[in-house]
Amino acid sequence: MHKVLMVCLGNICRSPLAEGILQSKVNSNTVIVDSAGTAAYHIGNLPDLRSIEVAKKYGIDITNQRARKFLIKDFDEFDVIYAMDDSNYANILSLARNIEDKQKVQLILNASHPNKNLSVPDPYYGGKEGFENVYKMLDEACELISKKL
Repeated sequence: MHKVLMVCLGNICRSPLAEGILQSKVNSNTVIVDSAGTAAYHIGNLPDLRSIEVAKKYGIDITNQRARKFLIKDFDEFDVIYAMDDSNYANILSLARNIEDKQKVQLILNASHPNKNLSVPDPYYGGKEGFENVYKMLDEACELISKKL
């Protein structure tokens, strides 16, 4: 069983999309996907309606997800932790207890653009096209991740 965690800031835009996209591409009997945020702004909330809408457009339902905060115990629970951007990557690493924890953390777009250290832009303050662009970026990365799992 592989366990994958997607992490962004508030766990309502990017990481719920990444969770839903990857879940749609893997066998749920062999891969568990979850998401979290490095900030506690939206704990218990549904994903942003714009994330819900773009996921639905592509046949993915993310309305069963609820925002939660990234916890130190997530290092024990998950095999790999994908950060959406440099800031969240640094926040996750700051909580790492040892080298094993640090080795689990990766920038998600390195899956589709190796060693470029690109960030998934936060679409929260933009329009719907920002969510569409984020979906496409995450879909490409998750397709490659799913093939490795």
